[in-house]
Amino acid sequence: MSTAVTGIQFRGIPAEAAAHDFDSLYTEHFNFVFRSLRRLGVHPSWVEDAAQDTFLVVHRRLSDLRPDASAKAFLFGIALRVARDYRRRAQRKHASSLDVEKELSQLSGPFEKTAKAEAVKKLEGFLASLDEDRAAVFVLSELEGMTAPEISQALGANQNTVYSRLRSARERFIAFAAEGAAGHDD
Repeated sequence: MSTAVTGIQFRGIPAEAAAHDFDSLYTEHFNFVFRSLRRLGVHPSWVEDAAQDTFLVVHRRLSDLRPDASAKAFLFGIALRVARDYRRRAQRKHASSLDVEKELSQLSGPFEKTAKAEAVKKLEGFLASLDEDRAAVFVLSELEGMTAPEISQALGANQNTVYSRLRSARERFIAFAAEGAAGHDD
């Protein structure tokens, strides 16, 4: 049994098992990675490239994924770093604001599209107002439904730190939502 997959050596993992594991990770979690990158501030025109870059890193680091570890946590940790690189690149290139047209194409009427666009822009504004650590914890918990232990593993942070960041982000979200609601009481 060979341990090389297209010239890449996996540490002690048979080629067939490594390829199968990568294929299933990609198939099962591509949408999660795509959503995570988008929610972590990667410009819509770059999300597909960022997802590809994420899975290139996953392919290289597949042997680092422990059997008892959460695949989502492993993938998010990589996606977080890739998103950070893409955001820096966007800042250097002065990328335009987030485009929500693709996200709105699923809605039928103009009212629904407008409401969805406003909600997406508000969420993006809120996430942009948080520091990267709180934004990552908020996205993973509130939007992806991950538990604190999974988030702790994904971010390499102490579990109590995760709880603290989540509590803080939730408090800021409540305040952010209250400010938005107060602005509509005209």
